[in-house]
Amino acid sequence: MLYCSSKNLSRKTLASYEQTLKLFVMYLKEQFDIEDVKKVQSGHIRQYIKYLRERGKYTVVNKVETKNKNYPESRSDFKKEVSMTTIANYIRNIKVFFNFLYQVEREIPKNPVENIDNPKVERKVKKTLTPDEIKKVINQFERETFHGYRNYVITRILLDTGMRIGECLSLQAENFDFKHKSILVLNPKNKQQRYVYFSFKSANEMKHWMRYKDRYSDSPFLFPTTRGTQLEIRNYERALREAGEKVGVHIHPHQLRNNFAKYYILNNGDWFSLCRILGHSSVEVTQKAYLDFTDEEIGRKYQKHSPLANMEMSHE
Repeated sequence: MLYCSSKNLSRKTLASYEQTLKLFVMYLKEQFDIEDVKKVQSGHIRQYIKYLRERGKYTVVNKVETKNKNYPESRSDFKKEVSMTTIANYIRNIKVFFNFLYQVEREIPKNPVENIDNPKVERKVKKTLTPDEIKKVINQFERETFHGYRNYVITRILLDTGMRIGECLSLQAENFDFKHKSILVLNPKNKQQRYVYFSFKSANEMKHWMRYKDRYSDSPFLFPTTRGTQLEIRNYERALREAGEKVGVHIHPHQLRNNFAKYYILNNGDWFSLCRILGHSSVEVTQKAYLDFTDEEIGRKYQKHSPLANMEMSHE
């Protein structure tokens, strides 16, 4: 865990590694009486994958006191199948651990995860909201109140820039460059800085919001709470979800980023610049995450870009 912390990984990632490894260690001890990493073989890991597929959700906890507090057996999804995405995450975390022991620390003579394949995960198609649905949700925010107006502006800026919600809520006024219509953001995942860009519409809106906010709050944060502290992600998530519920639209902040990406490509943006704006490590990552176009959308895009339709061909 010290090694992971030194790599500047996010708190969420660190927590995921720790949770996975504690459960795996517990399994090895109970099933095989193994407490030494050198004794772990590929077969043990394959057995663990099989066990994960069969055991069901919340049937294992690594702290008994949480079980007494959270009553997992009363959950509606108790003992339901653990999803392939969760299992794939567990396996990835275990692989990171053994690769670290083998390649970095040279603690083990043989790497048991060398021939373990990642389980195949079926990607869920990300639902894109229609412009009409987005407008309906945005119009639910009461702009007469401080928090209503703040949430309205956040929603529009997320849609216009493709920022992650965490990046947006930590913004301060000095991150904005109105001359170049750019915002300097810090990626919470790898702590790297990058620029995202905003439109003329957002420029006017942001100037208006900044003047309004400064009348009510001297918080350094651009989108603070009424007390001036940094707004928490879950509080904005709830406000957005409630606005969606009023008009029958299921919505969460990451969908705004998905929509930004999809409409950027549909409006003739290119994958390379999109990858830079989203802060992905490669174009492949971006394409994997956002290639969910419907046949109808691809058909419309084709009509716009058909090579033959766009050539001035003389009639033979």
